Amino acid sequence: MKKNFYAVTLLLIFIFSGCAHTVRNNITEKDGALYKEVLPNGLKVFALKDPNAPLAVFQIWYNAGSINEQVGKTGLAHLLEHLMFKGTPDYGPKMFSKIISRAGGVDNAGTNKDYVFYHQKLAPDKLYLSIDLEADRMRNLIMDPKETLAERDVVMEERRMRNEDDPQSTVYEEVMAAAFKNSPYRWPVIGWMQDLRKITRDDTWAFYKKYYVPNNAIIIIAGNIDVNSLMQKIRSEFGSIPKGEDIINPDIDEPEQFGERRLYVKKEAELPYVLCAYKAPNLFNEDSLALEVLAGVLSGGKSSRMYKSLIDEKRIALSADVSYSSLEKYPSLFYLDATALPGKSIDEVEKALYEEVDRIKKEPPAELEVQKAKNQIEAGFLMGQDSLFFQAEIIAMFEMLGDRKLKDKYFEGIRKVTPQDVQRVAQTYLVEDKRTVGILVPVKKVGSEK
Repeated sequence: MKKNFYAVTLLLIFIFSGCAHTVRNNITEKDGALYKEVLPNGLKVFALKDPNAPLAVFQIWYNAGSINEQVGKTGLAHLLEHLMFKGTPDYGPKMFSKIISRAGGVDNAGTNKDYVFYHQKLAPDKLYLSIDLEADRMRNLIMDPKETLAERDVVMEERRMRNEDDPQSTVYEEVMAAAFKNSPYRWPVIGWMQDLRKITRDDTWAFYKKYYVPNNAIIIIAGNIDVNSLMQKIRSEFGSIPKGEDIINPDIDEPEQFGERRLYVKKEAELPYVLCAYKAPNLFNEDSLALEVLAGVLSGGKSSRMYKSLIDEKRIALSADVSYSSLEKYPSLFYLDATALPGKSIDEVEKALYEEVDRIKKEPPAELEVQKAKNQIEAGFLMGQDSLFFQAEIIAMFEMLGDRKLKDKYFEGIRKVTPQDVQRVAQTYLVEDKRTVGILVPVKKVGSEK
């Protein structure tokens, strides 16, 4: 199962903690090209200067992902992302993107479980447009009831196309819902269809007023920029926006799981599919580093164990994958998944997945395998340094995750992972009683020929 996780580079970006003041031109946190300031209303601003960058980047992140929703109100965070483009008294519907486009820039946004962010790429001398527009819609968003309901219908159609019409996505949603009993990760970012149907303008307005406040946001500007002048502009446009209530992420513990959970999804599909999800820690637990290396050993390209065993040698699977991300606010899941080849049993495929896990439990992987996985992790992060947008994203993401200092330990920790560590975390976390399994059972379309 291919999951869209943000990659992270931690080697070449340095964020140093320190007090922030708001005296004019006093940018208090810096090392090389990176600056930080916290406005009196709690807005955190980072500036990353790169004299060689042809474009500039503006990103604003809100601690307002799907984890901030409630049971019965799922999908609010994503719907509000759509509504943020519906205009203000000064800039009408769709004017935001038109203004950015006319200035030669591009803009977009995204919502995930932990946060939502909006971003633009522009010429450095046009970055003031982002500041004007984002400050305006932080406090002046128009949320017309008819427009809200119309956009809700758009999101419902998006859900039908991307989730309900995709059998493997349905399996993923069902596995998440079954694996978690208390964690807000148990519902999908886009929301359940039943909840979307009932969302009102008042629901989205309350979410907007609570979470879209300066003390719940982070701004990152990057490029060949005049940091002092842009900071003056940010203070001018954002500084007068009132501080909102302090947002504290729910303190939630997941109840212990006492046995495998298994479910079946019967949908129109060509091939059977299996998704196995194990409870796993996030980046605040050091075992997460060894789990990342374990994922690389099992599924890090065509020379990895899963590919060689299920696809090359046994020839029972069309695809076989392992995925895991520690970069989440709450403990999540370590995934194994595979699609059976035509005529092959999904039971046989599932058994083969477990056999590869058991091999590592019985005997640690070779040092060469582990080193290759560590090299792939590091190389993937370092290649991201070519993108100014990516560098800016890293700063904001770790700030959103709550502890920037963790990045300093990341590569050091990855490099210290041993084959014995990989074996230990496989034995600790990839156990049957902590597993949730979803099986896609293909069914014929009604009225189709047998």
